[in-house]
Amino acid sequence: MAIQSTNPMTGRVEKSFDEFTSAQIFSAVSDVNCAFTSWKNSSMEFRADCLRSFAVLLRERADHFAELMAAEMGKPLKSGRAEVLKSATVCDFYADNGPSMLASEPKTVDGMKCWVDYAPMGTVLAVMPWNYPIWQVLRIAVPTLMAGNTMLLKHASNVPQCALALEQAFRDSIFPENVFRSLLIGAGQVEHVLKHDSVVGVCLTGSEGAGRKVAAAAGAQLKKSVMELGGSDAFVVLADADLDKAASLGAESRCSNAGQACIAAKRFIVHTDIYDEFVSKLSECMNSVSIGDPFDENTVMGPLASHQFRNDLQAQVDKCINAGGKIVMGGAIPEGEGAFYPPTIITDVPFKNEAGRDELFGPVALVFRAESEDQAMEMANDSLFGLGGSVWTRDEEKGLRLARRIEAGLVYVNGRVSSRPPLPFGGVKNSGYGRELSTYGIREFVNVKSVCIG
Repeated sequence: MAIQSTNPMTGRVEKSFDEFTSAQIFSAVSDVNCAFTSWKNSSMEFRADCLRSFAVLLRERADHFAELMAAEMGKPLKSGRAEVLKSATVCDFYADNGPSMLASEPKTVDGMKCWVDYAPMGTVLAVMPWNYPIWQVLRIAVPTLMAGNTMLLKHASNVPQCALALEQAFRDSIFPENVFRSLLIGAGQVEHVLKHDSVVGVCLTGSEGAGRKVAAAAGAQLKKSVMELGGSDAFVVLADADLDKAASLGAESRCSNAGQACIAAKRFIVHTDIYDEFVSKLSECMNSVSIGDPFDENTVMGPLASHQFRNDLQAQVDKCINAGGKIVMGGAIPEGEGAFYPPTIITDVPFKNEAGRDELFGPVALVFRAESEDQAMEMANDSLFGLGGSVWTRDEEKGLRLARRIEAGLVYVNGRVSSRPPLPFGGVKNSGYGRELSTYGIREFVNVKSVCIG
């Protein structure tokens, strides 16, 4: 079966690759396992030097990676470069901080000298999505490699060129051969890879359905898994919020990457006193987004990643309308070439209706009315997901208090939700489990080992 790189602007297949055979998979897994035998014993200083070398290559190749992303999944060049440069910062962060995060911790227990060590475990399989094809790979790969593990990447099947370019960058840096390899395989081969003894765990970023399947496969092999799944982030706007700022950053969050982000603002929960004014301001901001060819430097929002994804999104919008939702703007597939979908605002979807509870992976904002702050909190938490969220108010103390009531892994007050290397990233409920980034992320795939002298 072929793995294809299809341009979402034209619908044409740009490149096609043969899926790995069982023999090729076995060879790659064996090569990476062999690399682990020496990589696990390498010094922290050498691993940090490898990351710094890789960060230099990322910055040098930012334009190349950006062009691949534009061609494979429609990301505008400017956004693609920003993603690559952000990815370089995670290399710098772990090069600077990884050694101390993994340092042996001395303890005295009942008069005994003891230590808690963080030892590498083996090869980790990363099952990654297409929407941030560089950042989402490296935010898990970098700490995993710094910890002394090796990595196999099963990237989304629509971004094979990005997957191979990442592997090539590792080869061209000072990283030893085969510490990182890309597997050109379909979803059906993930369980096969997990059955290899040298593969000790799996991390997945993707849909809830994919997470359930891969977590079950890992569980059957008694292997560690980390899941970062879907999100339906609440964007809570209180009566005393700075509406201009909230509307501007809300529109930016909903339209960035054409709305194809797990931590994008999706459910706008707005206090009734400022509801109409906020909807008006949000409409103005979303209407001003520059939409066009991702290879145009002035484009802010490109097409969705495929025509099929656009059709799926339209079906969700129709579902919202059939449930009673009203279209404020957008809401229909435009004519012309490219998998474009317009910035869309829908109001009046009944909050308890299934249509308003799904994750909409595109530039579609659902706006709900809250009669009080307590009701806003109840609505924010009335979701199967719990990845991110935000609270907007001029009263920072109140904002902090309410942010701590939101059931999510990452909540901002008066700011757009984003992942940052020093902060743990992950969700609760159906948004998954485990954490990426920060100290918590680098310790996910290590043997937390107690060593004592009796």
